[in-house]
Amino acid sequence: MDALEDHRRRSRSRWTAVGAAVLLAGSGLLAATPALAAPGGGGPGGGPGGAPAGCERRVNASVEKLLRCVTPEGVTEHLQALQDVADANGGNRASTTPGYTASIDYVQDTLEASGYEVSVTDFSYDEVSYPGGFAQVSPTPTTYEQGVDYLPADGTGEGDLQGVTVTAVAPGTGASGCTGTAIGVLTGTVALIERGTCSFGEKVTNAAAAGAVGVILVNNVEGPLNATLGGPATIPAVGVPTTVGAGLAGAVVDLSVAVETTTQTTQNLTAELPGRVSDGVVVVGGHLDSVPEGPGINDNGSGSATILEVAQNLANTRLQHPVRFAFWGAEELGLLGSQAYVDSLSEEELARIGSYLNFDMLGSPNYANFVYDSDGSSFPAPEGYVSPESAAIEQTFEDFYGSRGIAFEDTEFDGRSDYQAFADAGIPSGGLFSGAEGLKTDAQAAAYGGVAGQPYDACYHQACDDIDNVSAVALDQNSDAVAYAVLTIAQAGSGPGQGGPGHGGGPGQGGPGHGGPGGGGGPGHGGPGHGGPGHGHGGGPAA
Repeated sequence: MDALEDHRRRSRSRWTAVGAAVLLAGSGLLAATPALAAPGGGGPGGGPGGAPAGCERRVNASVEKLLRCVTPEGVTEHLQALQDVADANGGNRASTTPGYTASIDYVQDTLEASGYEVSVTDFSYDEVSYPGGFAQVSPTPTTYEQGVDYLPADGTGEGDLQGVTVTAVAPGTGASGCTGTAIGVLTGTVALIERGTCSFGEKVTNAAAAGAVGVILVNNVEGPLNATLGGPATIPAVGVPTTVGAGLAGAVVDLSVAVETTTQTTQNLTAELPGRVSDGVVVVGGHLDSVPEGPGINDNGSGSATILEVAQNLANTRLQHPVRFAFWGAEELGLLGSQAYVDSLSEEELARIGSYLNFDMLGSPNYANFVYDSDGSSFPAPEGYVSPESAAIEQTFEDFYGSRGIAFEDTEFDGRSDYQAFADAGIPSGGLFSGAEGLKTDAQAAAYGGVAGQPYDACYHQACDDIDNVSAVALDQNSDAVAYAVLTIAQAGSGPGQGGPGHGGGPGQGGPGHGGPGGGGGPGHGGPGHGGPGHGHGGGPAA
């Protein structure tokens, strides 16, 4: 603990130069940034993917140059490659599967072709399986198949329930299981709880407190429900499709769930762009694995493809600080790859890292532009997560959106994606997210377009999370935001006019920041919906 606190203190001081350059408005970069092209449009020069010719071979050391080269078409080419990988390997790219191995190979080949030295590192973890069974005894005797008709929740408790009655909890309200049910009301029954509004973990905890001996979570879209509870439950919990859940209220069921673990090995991939100095490394990461249920093209092919596109177009550029591009494995199993990576670093190696930027789901079809609330202005964050330096990262993204009149808003910075391991280690962190299974509000629909009352991504963790499940507009806006932030932070301290450290206090801060323009009366900072649910892997998804 003392070593960690020492690292946190040193990381704050060494990041002063990075925090000092949150905005490069003072150096002219903000003014030089071109307006966003419409999705599908190309940049000048006639290069592939709408980019100028020779982008990978040229020096893209300014925002203007880099944003001309990083295009939604280029990102989409990588997404199609990941879709092809899934199609050829059983429909998914989950860790330890041939689809994940092929995904690693694709990223490695692409980066090596751009001149990077690539490191692929094994790590081991315990894989959990759930032997057992689920059947309706009456009124309609039915045996359900695991993986088709139901899925044990990640974090489920064990239990062997025989002849237990199912009790529906607040059906049709949109907040089933989200408020505490009176103690004893569910005693001895299996609670039937609909997906929506609050996290799966909250629903199961509330049901157990009310006396339930098990929980059946019902999906709100077609297909199986792969629920993550964010921690060990005391009672068995399974997810079922809408079609199965519709016939269970009042039924008598048998439900048996055991929990068994085996050791598995998978990989992380990293590649580093050298800087003019060796410290203040900007780690840019997102997970490469999908869930077993689908190809994971939005979650998180969109983040991986964007990182890959930025890496390709910086390959011949020397920035002030090194940029380390990272593609994590086993995120869908509980943020395992990023945690294994941080755990593998020495104190000296940790001390070289100046910041971590996380990109997990950037193309949600019913998107909102969520910025992690790493200044703590809208949501509580775990102790040690918020600092002037993490606030500076948030401001960087907000300045990008605000200067272009693009709506944005905060989302929880609570450790529910791969930034958790870095933030826990005292490394200033931040990033972007375009929404998962949470529902878009009316105000968000006015700001971003799309459909209110529907999930940001109705195919989240489903087989339909494929190449057709991505918004070209979201990809266009967010790939530019990623490129802008990576270059801005990696160039910190490289010249005059970089501003002072902290959040909105240094010189050159004149560009729009909090409350910047948001299209259609858009949110700016802390706008409509106040930043919908955070991405839920490893910490209990919003449901």
